[in-house]
Amino acid sequence: MQATLGSEYVSFVSALEKEPPVSIRLNPQKGLHSTATYSAVPWTERGLYIPQRPVFALDPRWHAGAYYVQEASSMFLEQAWKTIAGSLDAKPVVLDLCAAPGGKSTHLASLLPQGSLLVSNEVIRSRAQILTENSTKWGRGNIIVTNSDPQDFGDLESFFDVIVIDAPCSGEGMFRKDPDAVKEWSEANIQLCAERQHRILADVWNALKPDGFLIYSTCTYNANENEQVLQWLTENYEVKGVEVVVPDQWNITVSSTRDINGYRFYPHQTEGEGLFMAVLQKTEGQERSFRKPKKPTWLKAPRKEVEIVSGWIQERDDWEWLRWQEKMVILPAGMYDHAEQLAQHTRIVYAGVDVAEIIRDQTNPLPALALFDDMNPRHFAVEEVDLEKALRFLKKEDIALETGKGWKLIVYQNIPLGWVKQIGHRANNYFPNEWRLRMDWREVEKLLTNPITFLEI
Repeated sequence: MQATLGSEYVSFVSALEKEPPVSIRLNPQKGLHSTATYSAVPWTERGLYIPQRPVFALDPRWHAGAYYVQEASSMFLEQAWKTIAGSLDAKPVVLDLCAAPGGKSTHLASLLPQGSLLVSNEVIRSRAQILTENSTKWGRGNIIVTNSDPQDFGDLESFFDVIVIDAPCSGEGMFRKDPDAVKEWSEANIQLCAERQHRILADVWNALKPDGFLIYSTCTYNANENEQVLQWLTENYEVKGVEVVVPDQWNITVSSTRDINGYRFYPHQTEGEGLFMAVLQKTEGQERSFRKPKKPTWLKAPRKEVEIVSGWIQERDDWEWLRWQEKMVILPAGMYDHAEQLAQHTRIVYAGVDVAEIIRDQTNPLPALALFDDMNPRHFAVEEVDLEKALRFLKKEDIALETGKGWKLIVYQNIPLGWVKQIGHRANNYFPNEWRLRMDWREVEKLLTNPITFLEI
């Protein structure tokens, strides 16, 4: 790093000794706006710096996907996307290959035009479950979560308009936030990471359409995993660089490898952690068409069943209505064949929105519907709750409500949280057990008396 930064090395080391900044990105569909004097993250429209870290777990809006706690440098993805968006189909199909826990995927889900499809993949099963939770809470309904090795995507030739690879790396850019990354660092590990990055790129290259775009990033500084990976790409495939225009005042360092720009974030120059990002365009290959599978994974939902639940969605014609076992599932309209192709080659963990569970003559709303942007709240009884009741609901406790009967949508500050089924004064809680707030209530009460517990938005 001293050789790379020269006279700036001292400032770089000094920055590593400071507390890392805290930043969030607001969900544009859930109505939150900054009402405090929070500083904006300059390279994204909805990113904010938070001066002190609140207890996010005690904010029901965080549980509902109204914002995502994300490292600010990573939000530069928005600039990469805006650079290529005008060259894409009206409804692009995008792969986020190394997606957990979901920061870039939730960001992409908001940036994609209506009707597009995002495939968010995570090879580690436990992390794929976290990715599913965060994707579901974000509420866009345009994400299919997969749990597959990168090589599984190789058979999907010319399938994706854009592939985003936030590659596993040596993590040098996270040393300030993650002491374990320092312990695991070694020159041998850098070489192993670079070799793995080559394999990942080679495995998925076939799945990128001709003239499609690759957004490659790492959270490390060394050239082996960044510029040298770009050089390896140019030596093995036909690609060209795509320039992302960045204002000088952002203090982003631009490197160049064979006419491919890399965008470097250093903590002494930008308010964020270390990041490298580059955008490339594939200039080889041919478009491919796909055969329909003999045995479909999803069945088109019967019209009679769709009529029962279609009022639960505001724009029913924007979605494909499907049956998956006992569930009614929706995907963006026109993406059924894409989902079927994915099912033939990858392990799908979650797709679109689980709208309802249909058991014999009962049709019950599912948790994902409550969090879905296009859910129709006018179709349901709504119960606005205060902070204490919201937190007890998120702890999966049964909460006391005014007398009534049937399904109720629990809402906090106009943001839906989930469902209860009311029987008289008692309301059974249908919040997913695996998502519940696990904090002891005595600890909750203690933290609620501390002003810095809360986020002022």
